[in-house]
Amino acid sequence: MTGKMIMKVTRRNFIQLLVGGVAGIHLTPLPWKLTDDIAIWTQNWPWVPVPPTGPFSHKASLCTLCPGGCGIEVRKAGERAVKIEGRSDYPVNPGGLCPLGMGGLQLLYNESIRFTAPARRVGPRGSGLYQPISWEEALSMLAERISGLRKAGRPEALAAVDGNPVQSTMSALIERFLTVAGSPNYIRVPSEEDTERASLKLMCGSSGSLGYDLENADFILSFGCGLLEGWGSPGRVLNAWGMWHQDPSNRETKIVQVESRASNTASKADRWVAARPGTEMDLALGIAHVLIKENLYDDNFIHIRCHGFDEWKDAEGKEHPGFKGLVLEGFAPEKVQKTTGVPAKTIKEIAIEFGESRSPLALCGKGKGTYNGSVGEVIAVSALNALKGSINRAGGFLNLDPVPLSALPPFETDMVAKKGMGSLRLDRRQPGDFSLTHSLPAVFAEAVVNSPASPVDTLMVFAANPAFTLPDGGAFRRALEKIPFIVSFSPYRDETAVMADLVLPDHTYLEKSEEVVQPRGLQYQLYGISSPVMDPVYRTKNSGDALLEAARMLGGPVKEAFPWKSCQEVISLRAEGLFGASGAVFDFDGKTPPWKWGQNVKARKPKNPGDLVKRIRRGGLWYRPVEATTRLFATPTGKFEFSAGVLADAAKKRGTVKPGGKDGSPLVLIPVEFINLANGWAPHPPHLNKTLFDTQLFKDRSVVEINPRTAAELRLREGDEVLLESPAGNAHVKVTLFEGAMPGMVYIPSGLGHTAYDEFLKNKGTNPNELIVPGTDPVSGLPVWWNTQVKLRKV
Repeated sequence: MTGKMIMKVTRRNFIQLLVGGVAGIHLTPLPWKLTDDIAIWTQNWPWVPVPPTGPFSHKASLCTLCPGGCGIEVRKAGERAVKIEGRSDYPVNPGGLCPLGMGGLQLLYNESIRFTAPARRVGPRGSGLYQPISWEEALSMLAERISGLRKAGRPEALAAVDGNPVQSTMSALIERFLTVAGSPNYIRVPSEEDTERASLKLMCGSSGSLGYDLENADFILSFGCGLLEGWGSPGRVLNAWGMWHQDPSNRETKIVQVESRASNTASKADRWVAARPGTEMDLALGIAHVLIKENLYDDNFIHIRCHGFDEWKDAEGKEHPGFKGLVLEGFAPEKVQKTTGVPAKTIKEIAIEFGESRSPLALCGKGKGTYNGSVGEVIAVSALNALKGSINRAGGFLNLDPVPLSALPPFETDMVAKKGMGSLRLDRRQPGDFSLTHSLPAVFAEAVVNSPASPVDTLMVFAANPAFTLPDGGAFRRALEKIPFIVSFSPYRDETAVMADLVLPDHTYLEKSEEVVQPRGLQYQLYGISSPVMDPVYRTKNSGDALLEAARMLGGPVKEAFPWKSCQEVISLRAEGLFGASGAVFDFDGKTPPWKWGQNVKARKPKNPGDLVKRIRRGGLWYRPVEATTRLFATPTGKFEFSAGVLADAAKKRGTVKPGGKDGSPLVLIPVEFINLANGWAPHPPHLNKTLFDTQLFKDRSVVEINPRTAAELRLREGDEVLLESPAGNAHVKVTLFEGAMPGMVYIPSGLGHTAYDEFLKNKGTNPNELIVPGTDPVSGLPVWWNTQVKLRKV
């Protein structure tokens, strides 16, 4: 009898089979081979770009994304730049670098935010639709436009907006081009440096810059400077901060931060003093009151090196108020408390600490210094340094002359140019207006907007994005809409460039050679020349070379004023002027701090001007330490001027900031700057948006900070969406509650709200400059941007 065995599949059998199969597979190489093959397959799709590679190398250069002028080293794989780091052999920022500097490669390779070739507009203005053209055609269009204006006898209808550094060769070429063409309308984009220059003319008779010897001070009294937010040269300041804190048990430097909000700097300082925005001048004069009353000032320095401390008479016998009388009568701590919100007891304590310090240093400059400040504030804060004799000495405030570059040779102008140059500048309402300040873009925009027909026919824009960066409530953007022909020299698709009719794209800073002239806040004079780290990625051209070619096309006196073949030739010509000046070329070894060079480092004197330029281009730098206090100031008296009359006038005319919120009164809008957000003409690398917190940017909404007490008065809670209303416009934002925000204020990030560039920058947040209704500084004429009144309405 034949029997059949029938296997019955039970639950246990099935599980045993399954477990055995899984275990068996893992004992074979099959799963690991499959995983490896899938990984290789999915990472090598035919449409995935593969960056070229090659031998690794390093190229030293300088970063010019901001006025800081930090040294950088670019790592390359073959011809491709792959990493940016700070240079340890450069004195400004030995090894240090800010997030913007480290992320610069995105500005080089991201064609979504760059113009890759010269182009003319083919769509509606602002649409960003352009057709690439040749450089010859593009420059011919510009030359024909300017030639037409000159032939029509209207050369003054040509204008330029320039955001290049003041002493740069590029700025010298642009201003020269406008002058020989016949237009006085050369407009510079204002910043804190403009405020400082206007103040220096009054105090020191100088047209140079302010320097601060941070590293040798033992008491830092900072009026709003974002030391950890990107003020000055970020790499240098961050290194100094580390030096101050490297040995907490033996610290010699104390830091007091004055500002209305608990920024990173205020939070990490030894003391935070919350003063109302715009009242820094009053607080400084209140501190001066205590120094004088308690006899905590340097009487010897005051009476030998200063003028205007006491009342004085001029040559005609007219009496003028003295600084001493002004502060003793009008700025007692109890009175200053009412203006600033700072308790009188705190003012006295700070003054006594400042007065008893060996090397105290007072400095000012709101945030990064992208926005201008007030002349009254700079003079009042500088007066604190004068009271302690902390001028042109170690650990003090330094009055630096302009870097002694060679002037370009003179040139001849024709009758057309002479007639055009005789017309009133569009940024002046009448001759002599605000003579301390070079340019007033707000007045320029007002002249264009309010005229029946635009007085500007052709506007050239260099290294600037005024449609985004000016705190004017969108006034300059409205002016751009009215100007018939705009030419942008920007390498980026920024808000101003996408309104242009013609784009002549410059190289980015990594693709060209340009100057670093006296980085902001540095305590010694310095000049360097950056090197291109690679060939241009796209069909772009140095703006200086483009301007030289346009001049040759125009012919006549314009061509004759520009005999050079390239912008590099002009840079070398101007740099040769350093040969005859005191100072020398150095190669920084990283061991001796630059503020000690005068004693410890032997200078290498160049053989001739050409040798000097070669050494600078090879990575060296020209350096000159400041002279001692025995040096005379360039004022009529040869002394530091306290400018009490200017201070009294500024105090009388300046507006006051009154925090709102109570009884429905308006709040005050204050833009806030961050080290990882660019709010100048160049964008921040898009990937830096990932470094922002949800309390700064939430999806596509800016997040504003308000104090919990203010929120309670307005019945607002964390995360509420509100409509931010200002006289200039409205914006939808979200609210975060922050104990470090002064009650009655609204703090909004600056650097967001782009309407141009790529999908990662465009329509992310709100641009506070579009909401600001600026006042006017009574001394400089520059915008007062810190007192715009706004309301928050819950959506």
